[in-house]
Amino acid sequence: MQYLVFDPRFGAAGDMILSALLALGADRSAVSRAVSAVSNLTIEETERLGIPALSLKTNTGKTHRTLEDIIQIIDAADASAEAKALAKRVFNRIQKAEETVHQSHHVHFHEVGADDAIADVLGSCTALLSLQPEAVKVLPLSVGFGTLTCSHGVMPVPAPATAEILKDSGLEVLIGGFEGELCTPTGAALLSEFAASYPAPEGAGKLIALGRGAGSRNPQDHPNILSVYRMESGADEHTIDVLETNVDDISGEILAETLSRLMDAGARDASIIPLIMKKGRAGHLVRVVCMPEDSVRLAKLLARETGSLGVRCQPMTKRFVADRRSETVTAVINGRVYTASVKHAVIDGEIYSRKAEFEDCRKIAEEAGLSVRDVKRIFEEEAWNCR
Repeated sequence: MQYLVFDPRFGAAGDMILSALLALGADRSAVSRAVSAVSNLTIEETERLGIPALSLKTNTGKTHRTLEDIIQIIDAADASAEAKALAKRVFNRIQKAEETVHQSHHVHFHEVGADDAIADVLGSCTALLSLQPEAVKVLPLSVGFGTLTCSHGVMPVPAPATAEILKDSGLEVLIGGFEGELCTPTGAALLSEFAASYPAPEGAGKLIALGRGAGSRNPQDHPNILSVYRMESGADEHTIDVLETNVDDISGEILAETLSRLMDAGARDASIIPLIMKKGRAGHLVRVVCMPEDSVRLAKLLARETGSLGVRCQPMTKRFVADRRSETVTAVINGRVYTASVKHAVIDGEIYSRKAEFEDCRKIAEEAGLSVRDVKRIFEEEAWNCR
């Protein structure tokens, strides 16, 4: 599983996020096409306190727009449908925060409605998707402290809209550290939406590549950069996630269909356990075993199929897995020769279990007029006798 980790310890702005993704290897042509209606990007190599990074200029003017204006620009952009949808969700976060701050449902975007902000958002969404991450993780985000001057006058840091976006984001926030506005509303909304749309599992991974994006300012007390890392999950075949949810209002038929769909979708195992819930209600525990890279997708499937409001995840659980191998075993049943696959489980070189393949045994049982249980016993005994 490959995923991206954003490190905004020195802050986050739209241009920093886009520059970092481009430095990581995002598709520059796709980004340029996506923002061409509002921007002509200039990308440059630079450094901040000796640390190399990319910086960009959008070469745009100042324009104040409503959300409807911005949506029209996004809809007309030369970008993928997925990038457009992601960009709209980012601006919806900004709109919601602005409405809360101004106590009005009819707000105009000022700094975040300018062409450069639209270019940053649509470009960052296009860049992210071109890298095809399976998940996104955001480390604690620094917002700074002090005051800033904007179109509304002198404001505290973090700006009210930034604080409102981060309040509902679930991201960890660092207030203080360096003076000034380290995180803009655009940067907060982008990272919030990325993390929400592509949640990442916990745990360590291997560092595959990195990119750094520089902000426009060059302070001398800290490097004004945002880093993004491409990581590969350290999970192996012995590492699994366990998903669970409790339900008390679903019929047996729906539960059975849920298990079937989970297995078809890639679960390693799925089971249902009867239980007594609060107030004595009869219910069921639905448990799914899956690979870490599948956990988010299967958790969403489990929630949709059961209507559950929450799915618990026990991440990166180690499991014991015996060495396994299969062999074809021959047996004579009612005068006819049949073959079936038999799995062998091995510990320290010793076979401790032999299990005949069910489907093979079922077909033979139909032809021979025996029970499946009897056919399984015959082949498993034959396998033990042949060792």
